[in-house]
Amino acid sequence: MSKWRKLAERVLDGYEISNEESLSILHSPDVELLEVLQGAYLLRRHYYGNKVKLNMIINSKSGLCPENCGYCAQSSISTAPIQKYRMVDKETILKGAEQAAQLQVGTYCIVASGRGPSNHEVEQVVSAVKEIKEKYHLKICACLGILKPEQAVKLKEAGVDRYNHNLNTSENHHEFITTSHSYQDRVNTVQLIKETGISPCSGIIVGMKETMQDVVDMAFHLKALDADSIPVNFLHAVDGTPLEGTNELNPRYCLKVLALMRYVNPTKEIRISGGREVNLRSLQPLGLYAANSIFVGDYLTTAGQESTADHQMLSDLGFEVDFVKESVPFN
Repeated sequence: MSKWRKLAERVLDGYEISNEESLSILHSPDVELLEVLQGAYLLRRHYYGNKVKLNMIINSKSGLCPENCGYCAQSSISTAPIQKYRMVDKETILKGAEQAAQLQVGTYCIVASGRGPSNHEVEQVVSAVKEIKEKYHLKICACLGILKPEQAVKLKEAGVDRYNHNLNTSENHHEFITTSHSYQDRVNTVQLIKETGISPCSGIIVGMKETMQDVVDMAFHLKALDADSIPVNFLHAVDGTPLEGTNELNPRYCLKVLALMRYVNPTKEIRISGGREVNLRSLQPLGLYAANSIFVGDYLTTAGQESTADHQMLSDLGFEVDFVKESVPFN
């Protein structure tokens, strides 16, 4: 039995891996990669079987953001040639929800650029969410930036199931990525969501010149925050952003990061998110031995692979789409 399987069995028994053991996953030699993934899969299978949750994004507001996040094509300092538009109308959001239902997507994610939403934008989302709940009974995740307490309450009352606000990077590395908001601003938003009774979703972006210790720190801080869902993004460096040309990742390291997130957060939904196609490349299927969730369709400003290819990948793996509609419509 490999040391990684032994470690996974200890985690199943309630053991919390150490900082040193976490770093050893990222430093593990490539010849041990399948053994690392075997341990991660033992944990994943225990809590989620061979089911995979599907998620889909609608970019409901693009660009026009005052923040200076170095990875983002929508930021105020980006010169990337992207579409820029204000909040789309309710009909557009509903059309996306219809497509999500057709693709057996379990969670439909309404995402908007900006530091945080205006009250009018929150009302637009609330109106759309109520109708989506009535028509399609999908789980809804909103990602609108930094919230005010009263805005969080309105989203909760409308039926928003989950709210995403990523830590993105470690506290130590944060000032190298953005200075227009603090790391604590992000933490505070996740904590507000939890207090409001909405399921917290918070994740990371890997490949932004952070250290391995930064990655480990992110894994443990998400554990401390008790995020229910953890999206793991891999930097897709966009021309026109400060991180243009950054290319630090390879597929094997990306798989080790996914495994690390599973060992540290064994019971949580680990989602392979942005950048999986360009960073995991031909090794994408192996990621699902650690993760149990993926996005289908396009991301915010970059394209994903065809949804039919994602469904074929899951079928080839012998995995099953975890698609359960809400049994009770929103009233």
